[in-house]
Amino acid sequence: MSNELLIESIDRFLQSLAAEKGYSAHTLRAYRADLEELAVYMAGDPDSADGDGQRLAKVRVDQVDAMQIRAYLGYLHGRNRKTTIARKLAAIRSFFRHLLKYQLITGNPTEAIRTPKHGKPLPVFLSVDDMFRLLEAIPAEGLLGLRNRAMLETLYSSGVRVSELAGLDVEDVDMRNGLIRVLGKGSKERIVPIGAKAVQAIAAYREMLLQETGDPLPDGGALFLNKNLGRLTTRSMARVVDRFARACGLSVPLSPHGLRHSFATHLLDAGADLRAVQELLGHRSLSTTQRYTHVSIDRLMAVYDKAHPRR
Repeated sequence: MSNELLIESIDRFLQSLAAEKGYSAHTLRAYRADLEELAVYMAGDPDSADGDGQRLAKVRVDQVDAMQIRAYLGYLHGRNRKTTIARKLAAIRSFFRHLLKYQLITGNPTEAIRTPKHGKPLPVFLSVDDMFRLLEAIPAEGLLGLRNRAMLETLYSSGVRVSELAGLDVEDVDMRNGLIRVLGKGSKERIVPIGAKAVQAIAAYREMLLQETGDPLPDGGALFLNKNLGRLTTRSMARVVDRFARACGLSVPLSPHGLRHSFATHLLDAGADLRAVQELLGHRSLSTTQRYTHVSIDRLMAVYDKAHPRR
């Protein structure tokens, strides 16, 4: 095995990720934080902010074995959520796979270590009554009011991701047939229907935009614009959703993704086919869509437990 310093190997690994895989600065920072935490643990000062620099500089790659990694995961248990521990282990696995690939080690110490199991949280969604209350809380007056109403109506009517909504151009909307063309994950395009309420809200917004600004984007451009007539960002859309959710006193925190969850849950509650909902949401795997059936079943069980005389 290599007698190279662990901290130096981590630096080389991150340089490789940047050069060979083009990872973003944000992703590289996350990898560095996770791997340096392991290095600090190996230096024997895990509760320090950055460990003892002299001890850290003495830790070699060949000192890290499966027993040490298991002990490290045990140290993380209770201090981190299972999802966080799983993410850290994934970074460590990638690191040692890299070392093995370039023959810097003779065996991968993470090979026999299992990822901790963690249950997926059920999606947050609104009831139909709360959903309607949210939409009706948006004043349909003024340019921004009409824009906000059109945005939320479209989110709930189509179930698109907020990134897909922000990416919509005027030419992507077929007002006559009630359809929108969406560019989803992996640049995969799909056609999604939207209801009459959403179509009417979009038409009202664009009509007032034309009246107030003339024709700011003669070639079409972004469907939803900010006050400077630039494309509205996902962050701005999330702020709008949060503001109106708070204004109408919803009992659960709400993000644009919560409207997508509500869309799927309400369709399945009304008897929609699971495969059809999968297509509408743009999910690659049916198991991802099946999370929403769990929501419906849980609610049915709650009703049963409350109402059945021999529960």
